[in-house]
Amino acid sequence: MRRALTAAIAAGATALALAGCALVPGSVSSVDEAEFTNELAIPPLAPSKVVDGTRVFSLTAQEGVTEFRPGVKTRTWGFNGTHLGPTLRAERGERVAVEVANDLDEPTSVHWHGMHLPPEMDGGPHQEVDPGGTWRPTWEIDQPAATLWYHPHPHGATEKHVYRGLAGMFLLDDDASRAADLPDTYGVDDIPVIVQDKVIDDDGQLELEDDTGEPGTLGDVVMTNGTIGAYQEVTTERVRLRLLNGSTARTFQLGFADREMDLVATDGGLLDAPVRLEHVRLAPGERAEVIVRMEPGETTRLHSFEADLGGVVVPFAMGGNDAFDVLELRAADQLAPAPEPAWEKSVHAEQDALHEDDATVTRTFELDDRKINGRSMDVGRIDEVAEVGSTEIWEVRSTVPMPHSFHVHDVQFRILSIDGDPPPPELAGPKDTVYLEPSTTYRLLMRFDDYADPDVPYMYHCHMLMHEDDGMMGQFVVVEPGQEAGTPPSHGRGAGRSDDRGRAPGPP
Repeated sequence: MRRALTAAIAAGATALALAGCALVPGSVSSVDEAEFTNELAIPPLAPSKVVDGTRVFSLTAQEGVTEFRPGVKTRTWGFNGTHLGPTLRAERGERVAVEVANDLDEPTSVHWHGMHLPPEMDGGPHQEVDPGGTWRPTWEIDQPAATLWYHPHPHGATEKHVYRGLAGMFLLDDDASRAADLPDTYGVDDIPVIVQDKVIDDDGQLELEDDTGEPGTLGDVVMTNGTIGAYQEVTTERVRLRLLNGSTARTFQLGFADREMDLVATDGGLLDAPVRLEHVRLAPGERAEVIVRMEPGETTRLHSFEADLGGVVVPFAMGGNDAFDVLELRAADQLAPAPEPAWEKSVHAEQDALHEDDATVTRTFELDDRKINGRSMDVGRIDEVAEVGSTEIWEVRSTVPMPHSFHVHDVQFRILSIDGDPPPPELAGPKDTVYLEPSTTYRLLMRFDDYADPDVPYMYHCHMLMHEDDGMMGQFVVVEPGQEAGTPPSHGRGAGRSDDRGRAPGPP
């Protein structure tokens, strides 16, 4: 039997044994209850300068020490600080550049998750930055307003780098978002919410478990923007939460026990209209924007309910039975008025639209253990070749009963169907990452615009980061009609997972 599935079943058997005669086990990955006494940290907006028509940002990956708990010094990594990174923000039509410096003692990279851009600017395994090195990707923003994010993508070490703290948001604006009736004051009524779980050992250090359990490390400490037990003061009748599952393995089912919320955007941008929901499921890498209505003087909490993992084996061993609070919202005694969420279509809506009738190619992808279509990741191999300007349908299916999510670089796709049925409203918007329920076929519609390069590939992979590092990833290039794939450039590292996955060495 396959190693990962064996580990999952073994974990389930152990949990059952510990549960004794109970018919419904609790959890082997439960989350500690927190006291919500710490003000939510809001990542600062990254400064930028416009040089010769290009908006230039700067990011430095560096080591640091963070006090997640008072007086306890935890070794962490961050961009421009000790943990996480600033929020980058740009407008559609702008040309941007990011000056990336690596002050770590090992190679890293910065992938612009959800961004449409040339492959050599994508920040995957082929654009790693050596210690002491720099990298300056530049591209034009040409996609709808959206909540994107950035994180490392070094070959075999993505899980460790993200887990230690290298991540941040990248917000895009356009004509539709600027004119929308949506909360839009960053850090006041428009709040970034990066949800992550960690294991903190007895010495106060981050611990990344390596027991091959599925779907990876499930932490007992939940952080929001790096804050344990976070609260946010609310001063308006409605607040916009930009939710990001920044965890390496855990799937969240986010909502409120005492109210519904309006989903207004998915990974790649605004929906056609708000969708009233009780909760939204987010696998690692997925995002959602929700609007929450508040009354003067009240308090409520964003909660992660027991996650619907879709028929995985022993779900209680994979976080499916875990429920916990994430963020407390505290309304002021007087709240500024805020309109019902509404927006008009962008002037770019028609050029952005995807049409199933335009699809000329259908591809099939099966995720099985740590392989896609029976193959493990090889940085020197091109797995798929698409033509620039073409529209395709990708049929994606997980064949094993364990959590997987599927992310495609460069594009925002639309889910045409799930096992032949239309997607639910919360999955009908633009997406770049989707949770795969086992033995279920997802038909994804996507178009490969603008950028052709036969040598430099984009990635598609599972965004459960242990799975990605273990080889559950493939590469595709976009070429001009009639052009053949070339040879991927060297990425500067050996294949396979980094050996050092746990604590950073040395004293804090």
